[in-house]
Amino acid sequence: MGEKKGSNSSNNHSHCFEPFISSNPVTSFNPVQRFPEIDKTAFISQFSSVIGDVTIRNNVYVAPNVSIRADEGTPFYIGSNTNIQDGVVLHGLINKRVSSGKERYSIFIGNEVTIAHGALVHGPCYIADKVFVGFNSIVYTAIVGKGSFISYNAVVTNGVRIPPGRFVPPGANIDSQEKADALSPVPKDDKEFVYEVQRVNQEFPASYHLLFGKNRCSCGVAY
Repeated sequence: MGEKKGSNSSNNHSHCFEPFISSNPVTSFNPVQRFPEIDKTAFISQFSSVIGDVTIRNNVYVAPNVSIRADEGTPFYIGSNTNIQDGVVLHGLINKRVSSGKERYSIFIGNEVTIAHGALVHGPCYIADKVFVGFNSIVYTAIVGKGSFISYNAVVTNGVRIPPGRFVPPGANIDSQEKADALSPVPKDDKEFVYEVQRVNQEFPASYHLLFGKNRCSCGVAY
């Protein structure tokens, strides 16, 4: 009897660990509350936060323990088929933005981008389509061209523009345009690695929706 009760309790509580999805707080620098706009096919994992004026397009996968916080720099945009892995932080500086067409963003992330485990993406920054941002790397005040590969523990900052299809080596500090322009093309093996990461992660949103279903608990966690 006691064993059965414990089992039911565990199952009930497991559904209470929802993501925190909320409008931004009202402040002197962001006086209007805006709620995230998340496509129904995207999946936001448990223990993750999405706050403020954030647009998340179709089939985006946000893994557990991600912080997407548009409460200072704003707005954020995350394009289709992008995956944002465990422990990633997205945040931006107030009134500092980059352009994408006619719009201006604190953080713009394109389509089929991978932001790998533990990376920090801090606005103002622009990350074009098919970019790989590696484990524990930092992108801050930078523009990263289409198809570029930022390796683990690398830093890209100081207003640099990474040309399309360039490879940032592990642990590199790309803080000048001279360094950015000298980068080599992405090696074939790394292109294949990025392709495989994308292939795997693009299956997760639909699969996780099936796993958890559409029933959400009323345990008080904002969604």
